[in-house]
Amino acid sequence: MTPGLAAKLTIHDPEVIALDAAETGAAETGAAPTPRALGSARPRGLRVVEGGETFVATRPRRDGLRRLLLCGADVFAAAAAMVLVLTLLGNDQLKLVTLAATPVVVLFFKVAGLYDREQVRLLRSTLDEAPALVQVAGLYTLTVAIFQPHVVAGHLWGGQIAALWLTSFIAILGARASARWVAGHASALERCLVIGDPVLARRIREKLSSSRARAVVVATLPLEVNEIDRLEGPDGVRRLVDNLRVDRIVIAPAVSEPAGVTELIRLAKSAGVRVSLLPRMLDVVGSAVEFEDIDGMMMLGVRPFGLSSSSRLLKRAFDIVATSIGLIAAAPVLAVIAAAVRLDSRGPIFFRQIRVGRDGQTFRIFKFRSMVVYAEQQKEQLRVLSEVGEGMFKISRDPRVTRVGAFLRRTSLDELPQLFNVIKGEMSLVGPRPLVTDEDVLVRGLDRSRLHLKPGMTGPWQVLGTRVPMQEMVGLDYLYVSNWSLWLDLKLLIHTARHVLRGGNV
Repeated sequence: MTPGLAAKLTIHDPEVIALDAAETGAAETGAAPTPRALGSARPRGLRVVEGGETFVATRPRRDGLRRLLLCGADVFAAAAAMVLVLTLLGNDQLKLVTLAATPVVVLFFKVAGLYDREQVRLLRSTLDEAPALVQVAGLYTLTVAIFQPHVVAGHLWGGQIAALWLTSFIAILGARASARWVAGHASALERCLVIGDPVLARRIREKLSSSRARAVVVATLPLEVNEIDRLEGPDGVRRLVDNLRVDRIVIAPAVSEPAGVTELIRLAKSAGVRVSLLPRMLDVVGSAVEFEDIDGMMMLGVRPFGLSSSSRLLKRAFDIVATSIGLIAAAPVLAVIAAAVRLDSRGPIFFRQIRVGRDGQTFRIFKFRSMVVYAEQQKEQLRVLSEVGEGMFKISRDPRVTRVGAFLRRTSLDELPQLFNVIKGEMSLVGPRPLVTDEDVLVRGLDRSRLHLKPGMTGPWQVLGTRVPMQEMVGLDYLYVSNWSLWLDLKLLIHTARHVLRGGNV
């Protein structure tokens, strides 16, 4: 790396800075290392510690541990599901060869790519791979059914086969989540170097620090496409990776010149580390795309915007069924909360407010009242305390909130009456955020396409804690509409439940 480019490197890891200071004689937090520090590379995989001792870096060992734990979890879950189903739903006896052959499920997971994806992803979410796990569990169940004369001393009936599919899926899902939790807490954070646009690099650092990803940005390097030659080719990138002890290079290109970005990706891969790319085009088209190879030319198929008639019908049917079950289950809770609100402070039980719904149509949203009666009149006086920037209003310690209201907001129970809005067809369980009229007028142009769907009780903004800037919230809603699927709704509902249980609204 040339001296000029080395001077642009910003290091965010105090340990690396201390090491560079020992090599160069001077360094400050956030300062760039000198060319000498970047040119005197240590052997790849060695780390210097106090006393001059060295040991091999943990990345290969960490990868092996994660894969071993996942393999063990898959085998254990498959065997446990088999034993559980045959024990509870019949008197069939397992043959010894069955348990001995259980590790064959590892082959199913390998063919499905569920081990190799661990090296590619920054955020390793078991929930994201649930659709693939359903298929693998089905393949496992089908194999057992085909070879049942060699598996059990008896005959498997339809109920046992169906139960084995469901049980193995749930067991594998839980076992994989546990294995990832153990692997995450037993290994060091993944060290990332971000190369590219400094604004995007800052966003990546913020996202990684606030997400569940076991990764940290140790350094950033602002780099224009015309500066790639200053990296001094594969050897220069390899020296940079060695000095910073980087596990992954994240490329956030400031421009979209294909030749420059392609060269940068090749250089990063030549360093022997993982590579992630921030594709700007996906900010518009989302992840619901199809890759196809046309005689060696890769092409990206983008799905049309919005929902088809059948998708709307499916989404509405899911809303009605799930909401009806939810209202029946929550009826006692609704009654208790209503009594608590009435006894806590003077005023109505419900809070009704005009919100903007699908295609710009307004409706009245229902919530349990969590504030004093004249809260709306005090809003303008408190607007300077808003925590979400221009265009939206949100205060964590709002003085207008009552004692019962504070509990309801912290647990999101104040949102339960919106189930009536869902039944009426004004809202959906999952959808874009329902804005008040003075916030909605700030959304202009193509951003208003977020109103293509009914607003939701929850959505991608809820999972992030709701304190996101207006522009980011609009972008999240747009991508939700662009990439809708029933599985996406289910996943967001699960994420919302986890967010509330973790006290994310505090």
